[in-house]
Formats: sequence, structure tokens, C-alpha cells
Amino acid sequence: MSDHPEGEWNVSKRRWITIIATFGFLLCLGGTASHAPRVGAAASTPPNIVLILADDQRFDQTSLMPHLNAEIAAKGVTFSNSFVVNPLCCPARATILTGETSGFTDIWTNSDPHGGFVTFRDDGEEANTIATWFHDAGYATSLDGKYLNEYLLGDVAHVPPGWDDWHALVLGAGGVDGEGKGGYYDYTTSDNGVATSHGFAETDYSTTVLGGDAVNFINSTPSDKPLFLYFAPRAPHQPATPELKYKTACKGIIAPRNPNWGEADVSDKPAYIQALPLPSQHKTAFNDNLARKMCQSLLSLDDQIDNIISALQATGRLHNTLIMYASDNGLLLLEHRFHGKLVPYEESIKVPMFVRYDPVTSGEQGTTDTHLVQNLDYASTFADAAGIPHHGAMGDNLIRLMQGNDTGWRDTLLLEHWSGPKSHAGVPAYCGVRNAQYTYAQYATGEQELYDVIADPYELNNQANNPQYATTVSNLHAQAMSLCNPRPPGWPATIN
Repeated sequence: MSDHPEGEWNVSKRRWITIIATFGFLLCLGGTASHAPRVGAAASTPPNIVLILADDQRFDQTSLMPHLNAEIAAKGVTFSNSFVVNPLCCPARATILTGETSGFTDIWTNSDPHGGFVTFRDDGEEANTIATWFHDAGYATSLDGKYLNEYLLGDVAHVPPGWDDWHALVLGAGGVDGEGKGGYYDYTTSDNGVATSHGFAETDYSTTVLGGDAVNFINSTPSDKPLFLYFAPRAPHQPATPELKYKTACKGIIAPRNPNWGEADVSDKPAYIQALPLPSQHKTAFNDNLARKMCQSLLSLDDQIDNIISALQATGRLHNTLIMYASDNGLLLLEHRFHGKLVPYEESIKVPMFVRYDPVTSGEQGTTDTHLVQNLDYASTFADAAGIPHHGAMGDNLIRLMQGNDTGWRDTLLLEHWSGPKSHAGVPAYCGVRNAQYTYAQYATGEQELYDVIADPYELNNQANNPQYATTVSNLHAQAMSLCNPRPPGWPATIN
């Protein structure tokens, strides 16, 4: 159950509100309420769909992944303005699974209430996801990796509807297993409902194990049956434990020292940022070491990208497969003195995103698209490519942009977040928007942030209280309140 200001929700009521509200909501986002394909299938046979989702990867961490760049980016489309609605693992993944915002999934954070696997399951969200859509359309479906936070040992026997092949990591609220081991070695997976323990051998490295599961799924699926693969390994989530062969790689990599790193003057920032000290020597060393380990762990993910591409090629599927690579959210490495995600800053909300779909991109030369896109669009894109219904999905079809059709495409993105009672970062709830020039956030505390990301790309100067920006603040506030509906739990009635 939920305690949104609009009143008590139950599953059926939430679903009806979703259906009724979707049309008006999408008019604001620039989408469409139709569940029919907006772009005809580019291939004569149903396309295969492969989603490769990194965990906490920043938008500036892809240059050292040669297979990603050679096999996907260089033969597809780089979406250079790709963002997430709610920059936290579980909310972001719930949006990917459903095509709905946190206000409609009720997944605002990583644990109950209003977050985590239990809320998602008990609210009935599992009955309407990309897995059920594709399964019902005759696809073979597989998840290999992270599902949702707080899918724990006691839940191993639970395989959500729609998944024919299921290899899910057992992970707690913080994205680690119940004993805080990190999920790279010494972890448990649910293999089609059966618990499997993995140890410390190199063959137990989770990225390699899960990549092998993904390749096995491709190889074992009959050639005349289309497939949907969701490959979601740990990399490069903290602790970013590297595979042995990469333990000495990425020499010289440290956290980026952009102008907002350890920002000296944060007097214009919200109180939770002002309360942060300047980076200590210990925090600096920790974040530099983490940046290096993130790079190392991404090399193992890159190996599995190569293996997946090779399997698709060997089984004759590559020419008719939509491959998307993205991350669930970014991560600050002491930008604005902050370590983590959650916050409405670029390093948190902006993510890498690449799409290769040879019937559209020809697989010959990579291009870059600068339109504003979001993880809200993934579900609609997959379903539209396959020509299948996507009930309640609020996003738009990225293939339209790849085909040069941006008619009615949005010019504003929703940002929203609620940290919940178990938050350790002290980030207040907020509703905000991101457009081509500005990022705006209205916090539940009454504080506001406004950044001109063209003139001030490192978000050093908060213009929310600058009289010269009063009209901009007013307009963006109105847009944020319109899109951020339902509001985060407990949102003050005085802010609307």
C-alpha cells in the first residue's frame, strides 16, 4: 500500500489511474497514448531484443570498452543526451521493466515501503512488464543478472511471470548480497527458481557466469523463435571487484577532476550539500581507487558484450536484433563533494546509451543523436520494434529518432526522487525537469536548484534565487509539478 497525498492506493485503483492518466501525462512528455506500434517493424520477421544494462555506470566511462564501441556504438546510434527519471537502482529498473515513472510503479527507493522487490511484487507490477509482453507475444525471454533490490535468499524460488529463463542475483537494498559481499564473488543466484551458490574461483566471477547464461540462452533458443534477453551484471557497481585478469588494468585512472569535483563554494547549494565537508585525503583515495576498479570491472562486462554479439552472429540473429546498451543511473565521485547517486546532478541522472539495430542503422557507421531521451523510453521502443502491445508504458519509440522522425518528440524530461526512511545520504525528495538548456529541481524542503547546463555544464552556479531567472524558475517549476504527478510520498501540500 502507498501513502501518496492523493489518498490510499490499491493495485486495481492504481492500474485504473495509470490507464486514465497516461494520455494526459504523455501529452506533457511529448509521447502518445497509443499502444499500437508507432513505427512499423523494420524487419520482415520479429526482431530479437537484447538489453545490456550496466549498474551505476557514469556517462563518461565508456571510452575504455573496445567491444562496446566497435560492435554497438560504431554500428549504431549514440544517444548523447540520455537520462533516467529517478537516479537509483531499483526505481530505475522498475521504470525499465514497465515504462512507468516512480509515481505509477510506487518504486521510489530500494526497499520497502515504496520500493524494492517486495513492493513491486505485492503491488502487482510483475503482471505487466516487458517480460510478460514479450512472453505473451511468443518470444523466448531471459533475465541474467540483477532484477530488483531486496530479491533475497527467501525469494529464490520466485520467478516473476513472463521469464522463461531466469538467472537472477540475490541482492539486498544496497545492491549487495545479504552479507555485504558485493555480488562479484561468493554470491547466490536463482537459476530458474533454484538457489545456486558461487564461490571464489575465477570461474565464479559473476559477470562471466551471467554472460555465459546469456550466451547459453541465445544458443539454446530455436532459430525460428524470437528472443528477448535482459543481461544485467553487477559492473561497475561498488565495490567493483575486478576479475583477476584485469586487476592491474586501467593504470592511471582516477575520479575525474572536473571543476565541480570537491566544489569549494557550495553556499548556493541545498543544505544537504552544504553539510558535506571538503574531500579528505581518505575519501579522495577511496573514490580514485573506486574509479579504477570500475574501469577494471567494465572490461569484464565488455568481454561479455563481445561474447553476446558473437553468439548472435553465430546463430544467424545479429542482422535482425535490436541491441541496447545503457546504465540504470550514474554516480558522483565527489562532484559537489558528494559520493553516490540519488541527486539531480548530471553525473547522477545522465547515463550512457547506445542502440544498434541493423535494419535501421545498417550496422555500417555510427551516428550520434542529441534528442532528450530517457529510460522511460526503453519499454516502448522494444515493444514497438516487435509490433506488440505495451500496456501503460509512458515513453516514446527511440526508433523514430533513428529513422529521422522527431515529430512531437519531447523537449522536457521528468526528474523525481524520494530517498525513503532508510536513506543514508540525506537527499530530500524532489521533483524536477531537464531540458536542452536547464536542470531544475524543487525539493520537498522548499529549496530549489536551477542550472544553465550550456553556460555552466558543471553546475557550479545555482540560479534559482537570481531575479534574472525568475520567469525561467516559474515556468520550469510549473512543468515539474505537472509531470511529477503522483508526487513522492509525503510531499508537502504547500508545494505545488
